[in-house]
Amino acid sequence: MTLHAKKIIIFDLDGTLTPVKCEMEHAMRGLFSRLLEEKSVAVMSGGSFEQFEKQFLQGFSLRENELRNLFLFPTNTTRFYRFDKNGWELVYAEELAHEEAEKIFDAFHRGFKDVGYAEPENPYGETIENRGSQVTLSALGQKAPRELKEAWDPDRAKRLAIAAAVKKYLPDHEVRVAGTTSIDVTRKGMDKAYGIAQIEKHLGFTKDEMLFVGDGLFPGGNDYPVLEVGVYSVAVSGPKETERLIGALTERGLL
Repeated sequence: MTLHAKKIIIFDLDGTLTPVKCEMEHAMRGLFSRLLEEKSVAVMSGGSFEQFEKQFLQGFSLRENELRNLFLFPTNTTRFYRFDKNGWELVYAEELAHEEAEKIFDAFHRGFKDVGYAEPENPYGETIENRGSQVTLSALGQKAPRELKEAWDPDRAKRLAIAAAVKKYLPDHEVRVAGTTSIDVTRKGMDKAYGIAQIEKHLGFTKDEMLFVGDGLFPGGNDYPVLEVGVYSVAVSGPKETERLIGALTERGLL
């Protein structure tokens, strides 16, 4: 594998570029800006575009040429944004119908009963959220403290069991573990492999020209579909490892 041949670097967000639901750290911003000078870069995540703005874009001072090299795929690539002279433009959105979202909510509750999972009595905000093109479970609530999230399901066993139970009621949907407390549900085929296909379609890059970096490249993880479609991928354990990877690639001139 020749890194020089990679024309676009694709990153997961939560647990890869940033701690889950936290802003990008200053050192990572500097490395990321440097990367945008050399390559096209895409970011894919289960979060909404509003979460991208808060967690990723906020605090960045990127020049227009760098912004034009940056492509955003929120809600597990069911939406795609690119920058133009008027700001961030929505290229497509695969919206769920109201009845479809209700079916997903019901499947979560039925799945909870099947595995004996009790929802928290006092969650930190919404636990099941309709993000328009995706429904997401945040087991402790959207605003739960980071330390509680990281301690809740470190081996993913709870979420994998819930996801398997929910999947039985949603054979026509994707059900994938994400972040530290999350499970994302989209329409069948609406996963990060779909985002790879959209990069090919809208941006003209081939799979051989892509490099993917993520922390969910395990079976059942929300990054795993990228690996399944044959994109060269690097698994990381967290933002610090990603930071070291980007630093090594840029400092050694490997890109």
